[in-house]
Amino acid sequence: MANLSTLVSCIAIIFFIDVTPASSATHSVEWSLGNDYSSLATGKPYAVGDTIVFNYGAGHTVDEVSESDYKSCTLGNSISSDSSGTTSIALKTSGSHYFICAILGHCTGGMKLSVNVGAAASSGGGGDGATAKTTPPPTLEGGKAAPTASATDVLKPFEVLVVTSVVALLYALALS
Repeated sequence: MANLSTLVSCIAIIFFIDVTPASSATHSVEWSLGNDYSSLATGKPYAVGDTIVFNYGAGHTVDEVSESDYKSCTLGNSISSDSSGTTSIALKTSGSHYFICAILGHCTGGMKLSVNVGAAASSGGGGDGATAKTTPPPTLEGGKAAPTASATDVLKPFEVLVVTSVVALLYALALS
């Protein structure tokens, strides 16, 4: 019976080590005119699962936009928009994400942020001068990002099952 409890303990440890997600980070941004957002973006790593929290006063918005709208400060084509004063953006896909304030003159006044989201918690961030090249997520009609899942996200539960099964089989063979 002691061998069975040891086996169950080993399987549980392996399962929780493989299944436990990497810790995510929360990045706070004081969203206002006069801030240098390019230095903020290049100084922090961003990863899938992280959250950006924009804090701002009345008279501002946080709009996620396409790269071309970001570069030209084009208003009216936002992927998402919020003006609540505290906007939390969950970074669900890797690649570049672009944010602007959609109040006339604010984006051209520098109120825009570009972040490069890596697939893992150890990936680096990027800003206007990001050097990392990534493939942007696929888009649907209207320019909205399509939901994506990487092959590793899909295969992870299967991998855990296979590893756990092999360990259990090897342990059972060692006991017999």
